[in-house]
Formats: sequence, C-alpha cells, structure tokens
Amino acid sequence: MGQLTNEVKTAGGARVKKGSAGPVIAALVLTAAIMAGAYAGLCYWAGSRDTFYPKETIGGVDVGGLTVEQAGQVLAGSLPGRSLAVSPVQTAEDEGWPAGEVETSVTLGELGYTAEQCPGIAQRHFDEQAAASFLSRGARVLSILTDNEGDGLTALDRDEETFRQGVARVAEDLALEPLNGSFEVRDDEILLTKEANGRSVGEEGLALILEGAAASGETEIQVDVTTRPAAPLSIQEVYGAVSGEMENARYDQATGGVLPEKRGVSFDTVSAQRMLTAALPGETVSIPADIQTPEITAEDLKAVLFRDLLGECTTHVSGTAARVSNVKLASAAFDGTVMNSGDVFSYNETVGQRTEAKGYKPAPAYVQGETVDEIGGGVCQPSSTLYYACLLANLEITERYAHRYIPAYITRGMDATVSWGGPDYKFTNNTKYPLKIVAKYDKGYLTVQLWGTKTDDLTVKMTYETLSTTPFEEVEQLDPSLAPGQRQVKVTPYTGYRVKTYRNIFDGSGALVSSDVEDTSDYKHRDRLILVGPPKEEQASAPVVPGTPAEQTPAPPSTPEPTPTTPEPSTPATAPAEVPANPPANPPAEPEPPAEPAEPPAIVVIPPSEE
Repeated sequence: MGQLTNEVKTAGGARVKKGSAGPVIAALVLTAAIMAGAYAGLCYWAGSRDTFYPKETIGGVDVGGLTVEQAGQVLAGSLPGRSLAVSPVQTAEDEGWPAGEVETSVTLGELGYTAEQCPGIAQRHFDEQAAASFLSRGARVLSILTDNEGDGLTALDRDEETFRQGVARVAEDLALEPLNGSFEVRDDEILLTKEANGRSVGEEGLALILEGAAASGETEIQVDVTTRPAAPLSIQEVYGAVSGEMENARYDQATGGVLPEKRGVSFDTVSAQRMLTAALPGETVSIPADIQTPEITAEDLKAVLFRDLLGECTTHVSGTAARVSNVKLASAAFDGTVMNSGDVFSYNETVGQRTEAKGYKPAPAYVQGETVDEIGGGVCQPSSTLYYACLLANLEITERYAHRYIPAYITRGMDATVSWGGPDYKFTNNTKYPLKIVAKYDKGYLTVQLWGTKTDDLTVKMTYETLSTTPFEEVEQLDPSLAPGQRQVKVTPYTGYRVKTYRNIFDGSGALVSSDVEDTSDYKHRDRLILVGPPKEEQASAPVVPGTPAEQTPAPPSTPEPTPTTPEPSTPATAPAEVPANPPANPPAEPEPPAEPAEPPAIVVIPPSEE
C-alpha cells in the first residue's frame, strides 16, 4: 500500500495541503470589505441627494426622485382625493337591521390631508430622510428597493380639526336609529311596519381605523358597530288601539270643546300576524281591513256647531207665584243641555226629583182626577213646551204621554205630562250634529229653543184632528156645613177630547213631502161638582139628592165658574187642523184648585200625580 498524504497537485504541478482555510477566509474578508465599501458608498450617496430616494412613497403616492417641491405638488394632486370605502362589520346579531348593505366613503382630504397640507407633508418626510444617521440611510434605500416599503401618513400630516369632523361624519353615516314597529290606518287599509334594529359607531375607535388606513394606503375598511334593538309591533295592541265602532266628532259637555272623530276599524289579527312575521326588518305591509270613515270631523263640527235654530216654542205661564217659580226652576234645570247625535234626553233624569230642598213649591197639580197643591206643580209646562219645539225641529220622540185633562197653555195634542216615578218625556237627537237646548223665561212667557246644524230645507207644521168630544155634566152634592140654599163649586169641569196629531213635512218650495200620524191623545172629561147647603124649610118637601145632574136643581150658582176650553178647528172633525208654531199668547189659564178643607182627608195610597 502506498503512503497517504493530504497534499494534492495542482494543474501546474504545484503541491498544496488539502483542507486549508486561509484562502476562504481571505476571500470572505475581501468580499465583506467590498460590500462595506459599497454600503458606505450607498450611504454617502443617499445622504448627498436633494431628492427623495428612488421608489419612495408617501401615503402610497410615488415621490421617488422628486424634489420636495415636486413631491408636494404630486401629493396635492392625488392624495386629498383618495377615497376610503367604510362599511360596518356584519354579525349574527345584526339580522334585525333593515335589508341592504350600508356603506359610506370619505376622502383623505375630508380627513384633514388636504392640498394645503401636502407641501408640508413632503417637507417633513424629506427632513426625516435627511436626518437619518449615515448608516441607516443605506438600509432605507435597500428597504425601498427590495420591499417597496414607503412612508405612511401620520397625525402630523393632517389638520386635526378637519380630521375629527370627518370622523364624526363617517360615524353618523354608518349609524342607524332603531325603527320601532308602527302602524297607520288609511281609508281602506292598515299599514304595518316591522321593527328594524339600529346601530351606533364609536368615534374614537373609528378614528384609529381611519388613521391606519391613511397610513397604509388601504382603501376599503370595515368598522365594528353596536346594535341598538328596536321595539317590536304587537298585533293585539294595534287591534286594541284601532278597533271599535265609528264615531263622528262630538261635543264634550264637561269641557265645552269638541272631541275628535274616530274611525270604525276591524281586521283579522291572525292573518295580520302572519304577514308581519314574514316581512323583512323595516318593511311595510298592507293588511285588509273593514274601515268606516267618520262623516263629521272635528274641523267640520267646529265650523257649524249650534249654527241653526231648528225648533222653537213659546207658552204663556200663568197661575200662582209658586207655579211660576216651579216652571222657571224646572226649565233652568235643562237649559244649556247638549245632546250628541244619537243621545236620548230624559226630562225626569235631567230635571231630577222635584223637592222642597231644590226650591220647588206647592202648586196646583192633578191627583186622581182632582186638582190639589203638590210640590213641583206646573213642571209639565216646560216639558210640553219642549215637546212642541222638538216636533217643529223634526226630532224623534221616544216617550210621551198626554195629560189626564187638556191643558190650557198649549194646543191640544201638543202637551207632554211628566211625574217623578211616573210618566217621563224623552226624545232622541236623530240629527248628525250636536243639539243644544235653550230655555228662557221672560215676563210671563217661557221659550224653549233647539239649536243645532240644519242640513236640509225641510220644515214642519203640526196639525190635529178631533176624533171625539165628551162634554162634562154638572153634579150637585149636599153639604150640611153650608147654609141653606148656599152653593159652592168644589170641582171645576173639563171637556173630554180624543185628538190625533199629524206631523206634516214640507220641502223648500212649500210642497208637502209627508204627513204622518204623530200621536193620539185621550183627555178625560171631568164633571163640575157643586156643593149645596140643606134645603130651606119651605122646600123640605123637595130634598136635594146627592149626585143628581144640575138640571134637576135649577137654582144657578151665585158666581158661575168659567169653563176652560180650546177652540175647535175650523175644518171638519175628520180633517186635521193646522196649528200655529207657537200657541196663542194668552190662552185660558189653568183652573185654580179649591182651598184646602178644614179637616185633612184620610191618608190613602194614590198613583203618581201629573205635575
């Protein structure tokens, strides 16, 4: 075997030792020296330049090789107009937002990086380049050339006030107020709007994001938002709020004002809920409904409230001072009463019980066919005067009763008797507008007026027909307490009548539109009762028989009593007679009751009297 050696021959025959490190080290040193020299030269070169490094960018704008002035001009031309697209980050909880993407944009100029700022931006960035240390200059150049790394914009490059205003505007654009569920009733439909959540953006976090985008040159960014929940719409609450009967505008007696009108609404809640559930957030859907629109609005009503005199009646008030006082007191009780359309007036409920505590006094009234003093006597005259006014106003009479005996203060068939706990007088406001009752007493006359809103040209004339007449008789009754031959009227008489009244309606031209039977009144007759003293002795053979007609005792009364009568119509009894709108100014007075007897009568249970 030959001898081993670590020497090798070179191509020229020279021998060197295999594995020697010297030449390698020398080569590396030489290379490093060359690179160091080159880097030093690069640093020197970079520091000697009066322009920006090649491929240098500021905020994404290439200013490589440009002077500061040139760079300022380039930045002013492109930097402020750069637009940033900003949109909210969508998350699972944002499903309640209204449909559609939300996005806004803002330019760097609107964020304070304006053209006026650009020369200063260029100068600051060049000053930073020039101020760099000798060795860092080369590194900066190499970084730009290899990684395309440029300068980003900083807070020093913008106008801070403009930046804050721009941030606030972007936050406002991205924000959304919650849309609570709502409804609207129209003429033939109901609109339901489904709730939609809102959102808000914090300005501090948004400012950091926009500042970073300006520094990096990024043009599309997303921001986090906070969801603001909206109040949902309840179908049951909607139904409770809108459903109900239609109501026209009405008068409010308590406040003296006008209550607004109300639609009549009804709809299927199950179907409405199904449609609302299927709707998108913020979407409005129309649901079918049965809607009745009021005929009279509050605005309409205010313009015509109590505009027209619909009916009026005046009667003469006679009798005792107590009776006159009762008439005035009762009429004052219903004076000013207002009835809305459809309301029913009750005389007894409105006037109330006639008591001494309220100021009513004893006055003549009918009790079981006799005339006696009773608390509240005479209050039938206001009810009768009101009844006649209602007839002339063409109102609906709901409840009415004739007197037992024909009254003297009003035309036959036009009276309405009342009694607490007994007969009542009622009528309905069958017009479309409120009705006001006005009652006035003046110098012995009572006038009742009905004020409302007239919507037609119709007028009413009342006529009556006397169906039958029942005359009274004169009856004598022995009264031992009287002197022989003395006569005294105890009960005044009334003729009985059966009367039919007609309501005749005429149009504006005077043509008869209709003539209908209004009512039939049965007035009882009452005999004249005369008390006579015992016969004189010379006439004892011819005793007076109690209860015999006056013809059997021919002696006339010393002072004849007038008989209250009502003139018969000039037309035949089979045809209705027209009566005036107001009765005669001076009708026969009601008969005064006799003085109370010395001994009070026995206590008996009697039905309610006619007051």
